[in-house]
Amino acid sequence: MPDFPNCPACDSEYTYEDGSLLVCPECAHEWTVEAETENGDQKKVIKDANGNALNDGDTVTVIKDLKVKGSSSVLKMGTKVKSIRLVDGDHDIDCKIDGFGAMKLKSQFVKKV
Repeated sequence: MPDFPNCPACDSEYTYEDGSLLVCPECAHEWTVEAETENGDQKKVIKDANGNALNDGDTVTVIKDLKVKGSSSVLKMGTKVKSIRLVDGDHDIDCKIDGFGAMKLKSQFVKKV
């Protein structure tokens, strides 16, 4: 039995082939095999202020003073942030900073060490 990919709409594992299309019986979504391979190859690359690609676990440095929302404190330029985690969204770095706790940062305000 051929191993078909899960449905991109509902993630159902019960997809089947109908001619040149793949079909999901649970949500009735139809797509082509070519579309599946094109979408699967695209992964968002998050880059720092200098254009270097960032990865989970990297260490970065803050390049400008950042106001901390909901606090009167400021995250100073040159603060080193260890073990970052990349996430989707506007603030695409999730991290813990000593003295501040858990924070989300924008990749445009950091550089890779």
